[in-house]
Amino acid sequence: MSIARGAVTTKRKRRLRARGRWMAATMLAGSATLGAPADSNAATKSQAGPTVQIGKPTSSADPVTYLTDHESYQKSGLMTWSGNVQVWQGEHALRADKITYDRSTGVMAARGHVAIVEPDGSTTYADYVELSNGMHEGIATAIYIRMQDNAKLAANGMRRTNGVINDMSRAVYTACEICAKNPKMPPFWQLRAYDAIQDKEHQRIEFSHAWLDMFGIPVVYLPIFSMSDPSVKRQSGFLMPGISPHDRYLGTYATIPYFWAIDKQQDLTAQALISTRTGPQLSGQYRNNLNFGKINVIGGFAYDTHRQGSYVNTFGEDTGSSNEHGLQGYLRGQGLFSINRNWRAGVNANLATSANYMRDYRISGYGNEYLNSNAFVEGFGIGSYARLDSAFYQGLNQGVIRDSELPFVLPRFSYNFQGRPDAWGGTFSARTTDFDLYRASGVSDQRGQLEMNWDRPFRNRLGQIWLLTMRLDSTVYRGNQLYKQPTYYGTGKNQVTGQVLPTVALKLNWPFLRSFARGHGTQIVEPIVQAIAAPNTGNSANNYMPNEDSLSYEFTDSTLFSLNRYLGTDRLDGGLRGNVGVHGNWTWNGHVIDLLVGESLQQHIDHNRIPYSGLDHHASDPVGRIRLSPNQYLDLTARGRYDPWHGRLDYGEGLLSVGVPIFHVNAGYIYQPVTPYYYYAENYRVSGPTSVYYTPTNEVSAGISTRWRQYHASVYGRRSISRHEFVSVGGDLGYSNDCFGLDILAIKQYTTIGGQQRNTTVLFNFTFKTIGTFGING
Repeated sequence: MSIARGAVTTKRKRRLRARGRWMAATMLAGSATLGAPADSNAATKSQAGPTVQIGKPTSSADPVTYLTDHESYQKSGLMTWSGNVQVWQGEHALRADKITYDRSTGVMAARGHVAIVEPDGSTTYADYVELSNGMHEGIATAIYIRMQDNAKLAANGMRRTNGVINDMSRAVYTACEICAKNPKMPPFWQLRAYDAIQDKEHQRIEFSHAWLDMFGIPVVYLPIFSMSDPSVKRQSGFLMPGISPHDRYLGTYATIPYFWAIDKQQDLTAQALISTRTGPQLSGQYRNNLNFGKINVIGGFAYDTHRQGSYVNTFGEDTGSSNEHGLQGYLRGQGLFSINRNWRAGVNANLATSANYMRDYRISGYGNEYLNSNAFVEGFGIGSYARLDSAFYQGLNQGVIRDSELPFVLPRFSYNFQGRPDAWGGTFSARTTDFDLYRASGVSDQRGQLEMNWDRPFRNRLGQIWLLTMRLDSTVYRGNQLYKQPTYYGTGKNQVTGQVLPTVALKLNWPFLRSFARGHGTQIVEPIVQAIAAPNTGNSANNYMPNEDSLSYEFTDSTLFSLNRYLGTDRLDGGLRGNVGVHGNWTWNGHVIDLLVGESLQQHIDHNRIPYSGLDHHASDPVGRIRLSPNQYLDLTARGRYDPWHGRLDYGEGLLSVGVPIFHVNAGYIYQPVTPYYYYAENYRVSGPTSVYYTPTNEVSAGISTRWRQYHASVYGRRSISRHEFVSVGGDLGYSNDCFGLDILAIKQYTTIGGQQRNTTVLFNFTFKTIGTFGING
């Protein structure tokens, strides 16, 4: 189609009106294209513009493609389009009620309901826009930019430069919804600035002389504020700083983080911490996602000025002051690398120069019992798994754990194999865990271990489910200084010893099933019987055998039918014994009642030397569990072990969840008559457990939460009944909507961890959508 200089003919006007009525369906069909000024007799052909990268300017020679209801043309080269006007040039699109285009200067002016679709997907609205140089230069009045994540930017006026810089005056930015009934009402929050610069090339927005308004009221003045464009997921620049008005060890402190996006696969976050009570800290995090693995390293160092005073530890011993001050640091990193489709290697590093440094500077991980570092190589096969690793431990709870008594694992080898069903219908499995342990103060030993297992399930016409198990456990040990922890056996001479324990077990499950509630529910009553035969040679029978993984014995409902109730294989359950139990289940309309009760019958009891094991008689203490979930408002799980010989509960725990979303209660309870730290104490094998060992663990915890519309609140507490004091209490109060979140958290700790005394922490978190989270610690 050719466009001649002069007036547009009546026939062409009719054709353009018709095209304007159905242009939504045909879009570019029959559209006119404007290029450089041409002779009156020249013709211009339609052509598609070149592909343009986001944020990059296109050439001013790109053709202009338009659709319009009405068109007029003057000899001076000025064209006027009115009605439903749409114009494309490169990757820019423009729509307005009226547009004038000067072919001689390339200036395009748009008025009335102006909308510009940018290459990055954002849309700019304005009352008046004047553009040139392929829509990359221009000015606009009363602009409104809608960006990703519902972010909005408005200004009185704007000047565009090179298609990538928008310089705005009297700018306002928010990510909150605008009230539809009253658009003039201020949003929940907004940034109001004297001027703002939007850099599309570097995808940043900078505000000058800005105020943060809440409900239209100025709250915080920001002389200069820079942020990433909402479309950006990661970009170099300063992150939201943090400030704490008070901390026990740091005093008043502030953090200033900087994020460096090195490339698409790696980044670095550096943070400076400046405090009033101790030296500054510099920390950082490096992340790298490789094609064959990933790396994540966090570390820091500081000049810690605090000196640890003496205190009394868990065993009632005086712990002297330490010199853990001066230049201190920590390192926490993970690396995982694929060697091939079956093998991979990794490393986990958790190191700190002192526990007090982690306490003083709030390093994540303080409060745990220890830090663990390891390096490993592992392989995966069909039914098999192998792992070779080494480990290092560092104690943090210095009131209980001494670093010299923690082991170095150099190295450890594990292998697990699960076979397929054989010709007899059975399945063979095997596993081994072999290691070399070294302690500066304690037992040092080497172990070779192998466990082989064969299971043969079958069933009969009565619906009985049988399981025949044949198992062989074997261990060989070389150990020295066995009189030290954690074994406290034998003499200081080197000892080579071992054990072999064959076990045969037969288990019967006989489920009885019926339906109720008109077919909507099912009931299962299932008697369970198990017989186990093994020589009475296990379970602490060898005083010269080290004990690295069987310090705890667990006889509960979950281990009732286990062949070995120790947590490891250094100690084994031997002798002739039987286990009986009844399992019941009622399920209807998604609701459940499930219970299990049972006990163990054993011939040999003289080798059970662990107090409160529940196996002091030929008939064990009964164990059981129950879960009640009769409706959507209640869920209760409880388990325990009862000693009928002394009329007491030797073990119990429970979890309760009850309520509706607007009001919910969670509660928990745990009771154990002994403390788990007894094996760190003095030689209890000779003198018996100390009084600390018989200090019961008897705690209750409870929490209440509520959520109503945009508000939420919760409070929780944990109390030690045996010590007659609270362990900790805390709460959270918050509000959140589509663009803002506020959380106030308070935590009070009553217990002592190492040398850290009771303390209270208050945290304020302010989250502004598309901007970030601002936190204040108190």
